[in-house]
Amino acid sequence: MKKILFLPLLQMPSGHHQVAEALMDTLTNHTSNLTVKKIDILSYTNKSLEKMISNGYLNWIRYAPESYNRAYKNFFYLPDAKQQTFKWYQPLFLKKLEQLLLEEEPDLLVCTHGFPSQLLSILKKKGKCHIPVINVYTDFFVNSVWGKTGIDAHFVPSQQVKETLFKKFQIPKHQMMVTGIPVHREITRNDQAHKTQHARPKILIAGGNSGLGGIGKLLDELKQSTELDYLVLCGKNKKLYEEILSWDLEHIQPLPYLSSRSAMNDLYDEVDAIMSKPGGVTVSETLHKKLPTFVHSMLPGQEKINMRFLKEQKLVFVIDQDQPIEQQLVTVLHDPKKMKEWEQAIDSYQSGIELDCQEAVVEAILDVLYQQPQSAASEVILSSAVLQRAGAQ
Repeated sequence: MKKILFLPLLQMPSGHHQVAEALMDTLTNHTSNLTVKKIDILSYTNKSLEKMISNGYLNWIRYAPESYNRAYKNFFYLPDAKQQTFKWYQPLFLKKLEQLLLEEEPDLLVCTHGFPSQLLSILKKKGKCHIPVINVYTDFFVNSVWGKTGIDAHFVPSQQVKETLFKKFQIPKHQMMVTGIPVHREITRNDQAHKTQHARPKILIAGGNSGLGGIGKLLDELKQSTELDYLVLCGKNKKLYEEILSWDLEHIQPLPYLSSRSAMNDLYDEVDAIMSKPGGVTVSETLHKKLPTFVHSMLPGQEKINMRFLKEQKLVFVIDQDQPIEQQLVTVLHDPKKMKEWEQAIDSYQSGIELDCQEAVVEAILDVLYQQPQSAASEVILSSAVLQRAGAQ
């Protein structure tokens, strides 16, 4: 029985956990000969430290977003030569990671966050880790925290990221496969773009789970809506849910936390478009569903940088907060030219994905798992996945 250890970071809900869980579920559904487990290295090291960092992060982006944005750029986009800035944490976390590997004895490590990836890269360079490692990137870019040296395979979100890693870090192309940002198997793929299906189009509003992103201000304007209906995903934000419920408006309906991904999939199929922040997993799901996506706000750091890529590739529509919001939604949804351009952008993006089904991603993971030692077989890391893709074309 082989064991795969997934390494996200922090305990709060995030795309790092969602991607790990999506891959874990797909793997266990595919084969019964695997044990999969997810561990956060911060909680493993010190639960109080993890809680302090999680709370500090949320407060930082809530109360000082521009400060966080500057810090993110300064600390997560350092040239390799300046990575020593982070060395103060290394002795503690490297020791704990070595201890974790001894306890768990995994056969494969899958990183869905850059921090454990960087630690494993250091251990690899020191000859202290011989377990194969896969980086699975959960945003539409790669920051400088991710480990590059000694990583056996990279599941990247786009052809652009693949080219960047090749040119900037000389990562061999045969070690990289464009998978997009993986989504859960219960989020079914739509091959045809969403068409407006209601006399009053239904708009799903996401991003209210943490209370971040200015959803309250957005909804205040939409109270006077005359042409659209809105479903608001409140997640675990009970205050937001109760407030919307108290308005008693037919055209704005709050939705509580949805634990079922199948229910989320049904919701995507029910609506005509979504308004959201540019989180990697959420946008990846809407691209998967070919659902028109309007960005109403973004958090500093990762989401701002995601937004650059999404705008450049014309994969989303951007809401201008200084203009009437509903009118912008209606104008785009009823403009055949804009919708056609968006459909073409989606098709272009998806045509660059090399492993475009969950079975192919599983095969790529199993390739890395069973081809050990990986250094002796680097030329064929993803061979079966490549052949499978080629045979499908």
